[in-house]
Amino acid sequence: MPNPKGKPENLEPIKSDREKPLPEKLSFRVTKEMKEEVQQQDNPPEFCREAIQEKLDRNKGQE
Repeated sequence: MPNPKGKPENLEPIKSDREKPLPEKLSFRVTKEMKEEVQQQDNPPEFCREAIQEKLDRNKGQE
């Protein structure tokens, strides 16, 4: 009988080469056009993280 939880190696935590881990999730609403454009990027999650960080950095510089 197959293991319902998959292969044991699939249960290992994902290794990351980031300085800081990404334990939090964030969701927000966008237009259909925005969603389609983001999904066309090579790495949509990283694209969104970089865009948000860029805007946060820009806002810090204006203070």
